[in-house]
Amino acid sequence: MLGMIGKKLGMTQIFNEQGQQIPCTVVELKPNPVVQVLTNESDKPGYTAVQLGYGTTRMRREAKKGEIKTPKGVRASKSSVGHAAKAGLQAPPRILRAFRLDDMANAPTYKAGDVIEASIFQVGELVKVTGTSKGRGFQGVVKRFGIGGGPNTHGNTKHRRPGSIGAGTDPSRVIKGKRMPGHYGSARHTQINLRVEKVDTERHLLYIRGAVAGAANGVVLVRKQG
Repeated sequence: MLGMIGKKLGMTQIFNEQGQQIPCTVVELKPNPVVQVLTNESDKPGYTAVQLGYGTTRMRREAKKGEIKTPKGVRASKSSVGHAAKAGLQAPPRILRAFRLDDMANAPTYKAGDVIEASIFQVGELVKVTGTSKGRGFQGVVKRFGIGGGPNTHGNTKHRRPGSIGAGTDPSRVIKGKRMPGHYGSARHTQINLRVEKVDTERHLLYIRGAVAGAANGVVLVRKQG
């Protein structure tokens, strides 16, 4: 589905016409340039989609005569500069994402160099938002899965431990998928059936009912649904 690349600013609340208080996530959707149009006739990827860009990448600067030191920080590669130049962009985008169009009934047609804005979304329609959840490092089973843990009285000393992880004789191994301590968070998550409550085209803001994955200033993908 067609969508845009944006930045999660945070959460707020708005009031609808019935006076109901609605918690909303504010997403900044600055205009996304169309960097490339992918068709199903091409070898890769084999489906119709548009590749959108977000942000800008720092460019390499010309070295002065006799200068040996290179500038610090990551700079755009020559291939990314040439790829962006085909769409008429001065600098390559910081993020590139492809949005499929072959699953839309009346898919719009775009060409490289076009710009997609927040006006493609309408109040009341449902969207799905993909973000990266907050990373919480290595965590135990109580925090990671919400397991109750052991008793706090009667001499028990294993309050937050997972307890038994399997039988000894049969099957004499740990079953695959057993909930164990490990890395928690920092994973791609998609929230569906979120309603658009307000569209501010002047400030490029989209107010979406409910919460979405990720921290403030995190990159999110907002796509039309159904």
